[in-house]
Order: sequence, then C-alpha cells, then structure tokens
Amino acid sequence: MPSKPSAAIFVDVQNIYYTTREAFNRNFDYNVFWREVKQTYSIDRAYAYAIASKQDKQRQFHHILRGIGFEVKLKPFTQRSDGTTKGDWDVGIALDVYENAKDVDTVILLSGDGDFDVLAQRIKQRFDVEVVVYSVKQLTAQSLIDQASVYVAIEDHLLL
Repeated sequence: MPSKPSAAIFVDVQNIYYTTREAFNRNFDYNVFWREVKQTYSIDRAYAYAIASKQDKQRQFHHILRGIGFEVKLKPFTQRSDGTTKGDWDVGIALDVYENAKDVDTVILLSGDGDFDVLAQRIKQRFDVEVVVYSVKQLTAQSLIDQASVYVAIEDHLLL
C-alpha cells in the first residue's frame, strides 16, 4: 500500500469563523474536516491561528482544537487609535506556511483571504508542493481559488 502524502495544515480561524457564519449561519466542523483530511494525507503538523480571549467559550474552543491535533497559536486583538480592534494573523500564517512548505508534500490552507494567493503561487513554484485551499466559495477571492492546486468549498458536510 503506498504511503499517504504528507501535509501541513494552516487554519485562519477568524476567517473561517466569520465566513461560515455569514454564508451559512453555522460553524465549521473541525472534527469532520480532520477525519476527511486524514483519509488522504499523513498530517505532519497542523496550526490554528486564533485570537487570545478571556471568554470561557473561546478558551474551550481552543482546547477542543488542541484535542483534535492542532497547535493553537494565539495573539491578542490589536487596539487601534480609533478604538476599534483587529486580530490579524496573515503575516504569521504566511511565514509559517513558507517555512514549513519545504518539509511536506501538501500545504492545506483554510482561508478565503486573497492575500494568500501570492503565497500559494510562490510555494508551489519554490517547493513543488500541492496547495489545497478550503474556504466558503462565495466569500473567497477568486485569485486564491485560481492559485490552489485543489480547491474545496466548505459546504454542508463540513458545518455544524
């Protein structure tokens, strides 16, 4: 039996949360996702990028992600001078993807953020990896879909 291709998973938790809520008014099912991916790939590493919170529900969610097999990376909300807050992991995700792409056959990115299109293109060229993108299709930049080796639309079976 041939061995499964190795994979590294990178989840833009805020993007997945807000897009599944907006499009379906439902949450992403990380357990179903994990089981589905494990059927095809040997998961070498998996990272979930989230915003640190003192809310019990958020902390429980981070604990659940760890239980599934994700390393949860947290950063605080950034407070802007106008009082609004922002939690942005794009640069951190991009750096981790780039640093890990050389060690695996496949990079699996969960995000619809078009800022990642150049990253997908670059790692495919530089490291000859497959880039699989999971996202909510109607809320995903077409440029990111175009750069994916494989695109998987988040639909009913991946939702709670």
